[in-house]
Amino acid sequence: MLGDSGSVITPNAPRAGTKNIACAYRIATAPCRFGARAIIAAFFNPETYVWPSPGVGHALQNSMRVLVTGGAGYIGSVVAEQLVKDGHDTLVYDNLGKGHRGAVVEGAKFVEADLTDGEALRRAFVEQGTEAVIHMAADSIVGESVANPSKYYRNNVVAGLALLDVMNKCGVRRCVFSSTAAVYGEPRRQPVEETDPTRPTNPYGETKLAFEHALRWYECAYGIRYASLRYFNAAGATPDRGEAHDPESHLIPIVLQAAAGKRTHVEIHGADYPTRDGTCVRDYIHVADLARAHILALSILDQRSAIYNLGCGGDGYTVREVIGVAREVTGRDIATHTGPRRPGDPAVLIASSAKIRTELGWSPQFQDLRLIVESAWAWMQAHPYGYGK
Repeated sequence: MLGDSGSVITPNAPRAGTKNIACAYRIATAPCRFGARAIIAAFFNPETYVWPSPGVGHALQNSMRVLVTGGAGYIGSVVAEQLVKDGHDTLVYDNLGKGHRGAVVEGAKFVEADLTDGEALRRAFVEQGTEAVIHMAADSIVGESVANPSKYYRNNVVAGLALLDVMNKCGVRRCVFSSTAAVYGEPRRQPVEETDPTRPTNPYGETKLAFEHALRWYECAYGIRYASLRYFNAAGATPDRGEAHDPESHLIPIVLQAAAGKRTHVEIHGADYPTRDGTCVRDYIHVADLARAHILALSILDQRSAIYNLGCGGDGYTVREVIGVAREVTGRDIATHTGPRRPGDPAVLIASSAKIRTELGWSPQFQDLRLIVESAWAWMQAHPYGYGK
C-alpha cells in the first residue's frame, strides 16, 4: 500500500533558527489576470488546460515527497490532486472519518489510519521518505465545536501534536498547516490582515490557534518550519473532486442542493445587517486556488516560517448575492426563508491576501463568484450522490 522501497530515507531538512520576517503589506484588489474562457477551460477541458505559473522564482523547482493528512477530504483531496499533477510523490494519510476513499487521487499512495496511531504514521514517513507534510486533517464545524469541544481538542490539537512528534522523530522539518481565519474571532476591521489580533470565539478557532502556537514552539525547539494558511470559506470544485459533507454546513452547496430539489429552501440567518442588502458578507475562495497556495507555501520552508491569509479579493459577497448567482447558473428557482440572526455572526468577514501576493506571487485564478458556483454545480450534476456511487 505504501510501495516496496523499504529503505529509510532521511529528508533534507532546514536548520533551526530564529524567525526574523519583514513583511510588506498592501491591499491588492487587482482583477484576475486570467480570462474567463481560460478559467472555464480548467473545468471543462482539464486535459488541455495548463495552469499559469504561480509566480516567478517561487514555485517548487524539484519534485518532493509530500504526505497530506486529510487528503481524502474536500480540500485535502484537491491539494493531493494538484501535487500529483505537479509530479510530486504524494501520500494521502486519512482515517476516512469524514473523507472518502473515492476522493483519493489516482497516482497517490494511500494509508487509512489515524494520526494518533504513532506506529502507522511513523511507518508511512519512513517508507515514503517523507520530506514535507501538508496538514489538512481537522474537524471544522463551528456549532459542533461549541457543543462538543472535547472532540475538537482531541482531533485538532492532540492529534496534531502526535503528528509533530512523529515528524520530529523522523527528521521531517517542513509543515504547511491548513488553518482558519476563525482565529480572528469577530475582527474589528475589514479586510483582516495577519497582524490583527487573534481572538477566537469558538473551540474550532481556538484549537486551530492552539496548534499554530504549538508550531511556533516546535520550530524554536526542533527546527520544524511551518506555513500557516488562514482563510474563511472554501468553495467550488474541480472536475473530479467537490464537496460531499454529511451534514452539509457550507452556503454554496446548501444553495445548490436547494436548486437540485434536495432541500425545500435556503435559510437566511438575518437580513438586517449593515451591509448592501442586509445579509452577511463573506469571503469565498475556490478550492483549486487554496490547493495552489498550500503547495506554493512549501517553497519558503527551507528559509523561514510564515503565516498567510487567503481571500478572493474585493468586497466579498452577500448571502443574497450567492443565491442570486446560483439562480442564474442553475436556471432554477431557489426558495428562501429569512429568519433571525445567529448569535456571533459578524456582518462582514473578508481576509486580505496582500501579504502572500507580495511575498509569493499567489493570486486567485477563480475569484469570480459565478465561476466558483458553476464549478460546484457542474460537479454536483456529474456526481449527484457525491462519492457514494
